[in-house]
Amino acid sequence: MANGSDAEYTAYVHGRATALRRTAYLLCGDEHQADDLVQETITKLYARWPKISRQAENLDSYVHTILVRIFLDEKRRGWWKVRLGIPPDRPAPVVPAHDVEERAVLRTALSQVPPRQQAVLVLRFLCDQPIADVARVLGCSEGTVKSQTAHGLTALRRILGDRIHTLGSIR
Repeated sequence: MANGSDAEYTAYVHGRATALRRTAYLLCGDEHQADDLVQETITKLYARWPKISRQAENLDSYVHTILVRIFLDEKRRGWWKVRLGIPPDRPAPVVPAHDVEERAVLRTALSQVPPRQQAVLVLRFLCDQPIADVARVLGCSEGTVKSQTAHGLTALRRILGDRIHTLGSIR
């Protein structure tokens, strides 16, 4: 990108990296996988930057769509993806024990919900996105988002059982 758009790309990525990583983490529940999702997202964005930066009406929505689709594609890959257990290289933030337990319970339950329902629940409830935005990101109708939300919540209730009443607002 010789026309100076490299600087624009870099500025955009630096400004959005934290939000992208948060969304990626909420989708997958793993710091390292979230970093991989963000890396793949910004790599795809870089390849398309000259065209997209001029033509996209809502660049943030476009980038979130890339991120969610990469997450869903990764879930489809299945058994041949290898996960290595590597100890964290940064200290974990201090979080009250009950929050850690609640988050772990919710993360485990979310990981048992089908990927598309998981993406809908994360985007709707943890990222506070309206139905129309979630539909646009997933490339489906608003009705599909509503039904996926209902099915996902039903699955979470089934998985969590009595524990659902003890969980607070987790973000």
